[in-house]
Amino acid sequence: MAGLPQFSEEQLKLVRDIEIEMMTDMFHRMTAACHRKCIPPKYTSSELSKGESVCLDRCIAKYLDVQERIGKKLQQISLQEGKIVEQPKLS
Repeated sequence: MAGLPQFSEEQLKLVRDIEIEMMTDMFHRMTAACHRKCIPPKYTSSELSKGESVCLDRCIAKYLDVQERIGKKLQQISLQEGKIVEQPKLS
């Protein structure tokens, strides 16, 4: 594809490994945050209550939505910075 940098196999593997690490970190953070928010520290049952399930569903949906928004914003900033770098410098 035109305009996209070409990466070696080693670079692609590194990018994939970093992406897996980032997704794993996000999953652990999301799990910890939503567990703290939605599940009381003293368990009264081995099963989730309806309220806990609903809270977890909403918490995870919000967490993923925010992560997506942040990703889009960072991508937008990165593209803007790239355009600034590409502009010819005026003397």
